[in-house]
Amino acid sequence: MRRCRAVWSVVVAIVPSRALAQVPAPQPVQVQMRNVGFHIDSTIVMDIDFARGQLRRRVADQPAYLDDKRSFVLELDTARIGVSGPALSQLLNRYTFAYPGSPLHALTVTIEHGRIRQHGRMRGISFDVLGDLSLTPDGELRLHPATIKAVGIKVGGLMKFFGLNLQKLVNTEHAKGVRIEQDDFLLSPTKLLPPPAVEGKVGHVEVNDSEIVQTFVPAAGRRVEPLTPPLPKAENYMFFRGGVLRFGKLTMDDTDLMIEDADPRDPFDFWLDRYNDQLVAGGSRNTRDHGLIVERPDFKKVSGKR
Repeated sequence: MRRCRAVWSVVVAIVPSRALAQVPAPQPVQVQMRNVGFHIDSTIVMDIDFARGQLRRRVADQPAYLDDKRSFVLELDTARIGVSGPALSQLLNRYTFAYPGSPLHALTVTIEHGRIRQHGRMRGISFDVLGDLSLTPDGELRLHPATIKAVGIKVGGLMKFFGLNLQKLVNTEHAKGVRIEQDDFLLSPTKLLPPPAVEGKVGHVEVNDSEIVQTFVPAAGRRVEPLTPPLPKAENYMFFRGGVLRFGKLTMDDTDLMIEDADPRDPFDFWLDRYNDQLVAGGSRNTRDHGLIVERPDFKKVSGKR
């Protein structure tokens, strides 16, 4: 009798671990976007020409939840995303260098004939940097100063201007996504951003008349097929497919959700923090495959409504 109990105890101890080992990992939600003005906050907007990637849940037993930007990571495989000078200026001022004791203030980024101009204040001293933007092998944006002026006077380099090691002045524990290498500023296109977290590698960068355009590329040897949305001719949209996705009080298994721009004459202006306001102002319909198509107006058209 005692032997039977011992055998049964061993079986009970082993079976759950085997069962757990056989449970498949949760599938991420595939995502595709086209012509979307994706808000970081109420005024900072990233211009997504195209993006293909997936939403990876942060906690294994908790699906991606659109109402909680910290519940998922947006992994970009391929994308073409533009950021304007004003948007980058606000991003640096509001998030990157907004920590207590930051030495850099009132930063303004402008684009001039394919070059980047940075104006701001360093511990009360006004400075102006005109530089060239390039891409490192790791996918960071390198801003190399061509000319530097402090209070209107040309100086020889960042180190000569600041008179000490700039790397020690900028607290990289707080200033996420930026580091200093000799006279160069290096920016991480994904780590600069507040939640939701974004992962991906930039393989090409160009500076046009109005934006810095970053092209994300998939990992070596990886090919990611584009998704086919239920409305193939739609010009401005966000499409989520597969996995489990939560939004509001709804949970969608084998997700099949398309968010379409109600007015395709300009890019779809979307802010995740206020997506429900856009949802209330729009409409929805089901597909024959039990998917859901939601038509939403631009955020700027509902931003004054509650």
